[in-house]
Amino acid sequence: MTPKGGPTRPQRPEASSRYTPPIPQEFKVSPRWVPILMFGLLGLGLLVIFLNYLGVLPGDTKNSYLLVGLAAILGGIVTATQYH
Repeated sequence: MTPKGGPTRPQRPEASSRYTPPIPQEFKVSPRWVPILMFGLLGLGLLVIFLNYLGVLPGDTKNSYLLVGLAAILGGIVTATQYH
């Protein structure tokens, strides 16, 4: 507190003496297969779930087809986190 009772300023942290170099450009670019795999898995998952509800897949509608479709969508989401 200041002598008059007013608020105090927050202290600034000291500047670090460590230097972190920027990441080179060749490490920031994802290979071409990453977005292809991402959209492929997302599309495959949606297609499997859609075809399951239509009853087109063999064995009528099954929960296992839903799990396969959801797993493919999850794989597409995980692949999307690796895209730069």
